[in-house]
Amino acid sequence: MIRLPRIVIIGGGTGSFEILSGLKNYTPNITALVSMADDGGSTGLLRDEYGVLPPGDVRKCLVALSRAPKMRDLFNYRYEGGSFAGHTFGNLFLSTVEKMAGNNFIGAIELASRMLNIVGRVVPVTLDNVTLVIEEENGRVVRGERNLDDDIHFKAQRPKIRLEPAAHITQEGREAILSADIVAIAPGSLYGSLAAVLVVDGVVEALKATKAQKVFICNLVTEHGQTDCFKVHDYAAEIERFLGGQVKLDYVLYNTHKPQKELLSRYYADEQRTWIEYNTDALAKQHYTAIGDNFISEESGHPTTLIRHDADKTALTLQKIYEQTMLE
Repeated sequence: MIRLPRIVIIGGGTGSFEILSGLKNYTPNITALVSMADDGGSTGLLRDEYGVLPPGDVRKCLVALSRAPKMRDLFNYRYEGGSFAGHTFGNLFLSTVEKMAGNNFIGAIELASRMLNIVGRVVPVTLDNVTLVIEEENGRVVRGERNLDDDIHFKAQRPKIRLEPAAHITQEGREAILSADIVAIAPGSLYGSLAAVLVVDGVVEALKATKAQKVFICNLVTEHGQTDCFKVHDYAAEIERFLGGQVKLDYVLYNTHKPQKELLSRYYADEQRTWIEYNTDALAKQHYTAIGDNFISEESGHPTTLIRHDADKTALTLQKIYEQTMLE
């Protein structure tokens, strides 16, 4: 009998939420390794006003792994008026407990994990209070993940990514990578949440040392100004660049199903985002195994919905990769 896999999901935000939501139905051995560079919205306000670590992406991962529906709703509740307008209960809870416990963010996560009755665990990639720094080839420097959406146009550039001050991987994060069967990089903001994890000191070293299969779950749509015209192999190449060329991907999962025309039109009209296309010839030449399938959720089939990954199919594909590895 094949034991249930130990899987680490790297990322933060909506992409990780989708993958974790499906994965918890297949294995309890999950570690969500979360970006700590978010500084927008409710999270940014809490960081600026109280000096806390960013709770937003951590909250999303906790909610994704939760087995308590009412508590999930509570942690996702967003205030609409008054001085709390824009904040979610979960963000306020994590930041409040962190301050009460003497700036103990891990303690806040552990308490929330018990309240939400989560499968697996959520681990910050670092406990250093960092700012994402993007340096373009023309010398322009952008500080803060929230500023990535403000008139950013990398075009053909491949910007340098770093954190200030230098961040160091948590011991829990390092141990999770070393003991994993699969380390999967979730879909997400390429230069925001994903890079912000991969450039943390110690992450590359842990990925080099682990025997885990390294998987990248490619995004479904581009990010305007940042990944315009990127195809699947371009995304994978950037992931490996963040890893300094020292770590190679073993698998890349990518979507082969084009969303409805009406839905794509709305994405382009609202944010100039397009479906990520793939070049089968280019993928066939890569050192990794590219697995293409219809990874779009059936709930993405209506023009008023969002384009999202099929959480169950993605989780099942990771399970199959693990089973194949065990047989080799």
